[in-house]
Amino acid sequence: MNVKIDSIHFKADSKLLDYIEKKAKKIDKYFDRAINLDVKLKLESNGQIKDKIVEYVLKVPGDKLFVSTVDKTFEAAADEGIDSLKRQLKRFKEKKRGR
Repeated sequence: MNVKIDSIHFKADSKLLDYIEKKAKKIDKYFDRAINLDVKLKLESNGQIKDKIVEYVLKVPGDKLFVSTVDKTFEAAADEGIDSLKRQLKRFKEKKRGR
């Protein structure tokens, strides 16, 4: 699976990129036919609070799965997003088996 990480309106450090890529590679365990995973890192400012947004778009044969998570840190948002993506993949596989 190909993983592409984009940081929008800021420069992400290599430690964060490595962390997210390591987490994203675990998706292969759940669905080995995944084609591509696009990850977008965004900052959102609401007054004093800066929220971190991580968006995943997973391309699988015949469909796309999308997850967007918001948290105080990119690491927490990435973990939450990967967990959500795993749940979506399990449902996707169950639907495909039923047909």
